[in-house]
Amino acid sequence: MNNTRTALLQWLEQGSIPANAVSTALRLAGVTPSKADWRTFFDSLMLWLAATFCALGVIFFFAYNWQAIGELAKFGLLELLIIGSLCLCWRLDLNATTGKSALLFAALLIGALLALVGQTYQTGADTYELFTVWAIAILPWVLVSCFSALWLFWLGLINVAAILYYQLFGGFFGILFNFDEILWAIFTLNTVAWAVRELVAVLTQFDWLAERWSARVLAVVSGGIISTMAIFAIGDIHNDSIQASLLVYPVWMGLAYTVYRHILLDVFVLAGGVLSGIIFITVWLTEKMMNNKMDEAGVFLFIGFVIIGLSALGGFWLKSVAQGGHHE
Repeated sequence: MNNTRTALLQWLEQGSIPANAVSTALRLAGVTPSKADWRTFFDSLMLWLAATFCALGVIFFFAYNWQAIGELAKFGLLELLIIGSLCLCWRLDLNATTGKSALLFAALLIGALLALVGQTYQTGADTYELFTVWAIAILPWVLVSCFSALWLFWLGLINVAAILYYQLFGGFFGILFNFDEILWAIFTLNTVAWAVRELVAVLTQFDWLAERWSARVLAVVSGGIISTMAIFAIGDIHNDSIQASLLVYPVWMGLAYTVYRHILLDVFVLAGGVLSGIIFITVWLTEKMMNNKMDEAGVFLFIGFVIIGLSALGGFWLKSVAQGGHHE
């Protein structure tokens, strides 16, 4: 697909394809989606949304009718829905989209069942324990599903559990005074998950890991967090924990460039790195110039030119990478 797109872009630049035939050429080459592709996409999207909203509907149903439904009925209905969705998943085949949506429905209801147990019997468990047990309970399904969305959902539960844990045990008003510790924990968790995901994809060649969207989601989360911490560090020179991000940030950028430019070509991740670099440089320049008591109008004018220049250079480089492929 990348080679086809590159060839078409080169032919367009050379004027080999008439302007009125560009859309037809892209469609015939499979670069742009056809009507059948759009229909498949919307069918899948509606199916995932239906599974998610059905699970939310069940949760809201019990919440609204909490006093009207007995304990036995609550547990019985939830467990019946979970067993029914698992049977449906087995009947439809786990490799099918419908089977995976049924498994996602069951995974969501496990959380509702755990919340029902905690609310009914008042176990005294902390909130983070709910999400931790939820993640442990659905882990076998996640392992056998070969389903990127369910993997990301499971990782999201781990992230929520980690955040709630740091809020509870991060000290007095932990979320206020130890916000950097939460960022480091979430950054480490998602970066490790990202690295493991890419390593497994390279070593095993599983078909379901060939989909790049899950790796890109993890790249956005990891890169967004370390970029945010590096930007915070520019103006917070007294916080040693946040200042350490100024050492980690260039390492992250260098590794991302090396991997996604020379090993696994991914223009999306490279574009994210370019955007992160532009934002960091812009904030750093603004901070330095403002601290030197320079004229604000001149500073903003200069920063505007810097953003335009860096964006143009970044766009030109990304275009050359996309056309060049893996090898220069």
